[in-house]
Amino acid sequence: MVHAESRRAAAPTIVLTVTLGLAAACWAAAVWLMGGMDMGVATRPGSFGFFAAAWVTMMVAMMLPGAAPAMARQARMSGAVHTSLVFAGAYLAVWALAGVVAYALDRPHGPLAAGVVVSVAGAYELTPVKCHFRRRCREDARSGLGFGLCCVGSSIGLMAMLVALDVMSLFWMSVVAVLGCAQKLLPARGAIDVPLALALLGLGFVIVIAPSLVPGLTPPMM
Repeated sequence: MVHAESRRAAAPTIVLTVTLGLAAACWAAAVWLMGGMDMGVATRPGSFGFFAAAWVTMMVAMMLPGAAPAMARQARMSGAVHTSLVFAGAYLAVWALAGVVAYALDRPHGPLAAGVVVSVAGAYELTPVKCHFRRRCREDARSGLGFGLCCVGSSIGLMAMLVALDVMSLFWMSVVAVLGCAQKLLPARGAIDVPLALALLGLGFVIVIAPSLVPGLTPPMM
């Protein structure tokens, strides 16, 4: 009985440790996979096999840290680590499917299209749909599938921005990862969300009218 209780108490800590360790390892793998591929808006995703491997690695690195508290809650409620593994698998499967959609929709584009996408992402941050999914993404999740769908709904604008600016950029990957994680962990408040939306709208405007002001956005030949 004592052994079972100690295992139950240790489960959340084990889950947090493994989750953050795996995310850190995937950041290192992303650096290796994406080295030399950063060409700004001219970056192409490559073959589907390469893109799939890079995308899944990116999602583990970017999205697991923000999901770690929800996974720990699963472990605490069940008293077993394996429930969190099932939760994480379903959560990441949703993001993997989002990658398939991103790959299918991605087309060669320039700064103008990228600026429009960033502006739309900024406007999306102010919509009731975004607010709904952002709130749901912070509530106690009953399943990895439901949690994943809500988090995709919350972060879809940010992920579209990443794909439009440079899906192989470690800089933009880091920016989106920090913003996505913060929105999972911090409450939805105007003081937080409105400045972010305005910043994205401003960035989109700058990209449209003066893309050269954004470092790394265009390769030297463009």
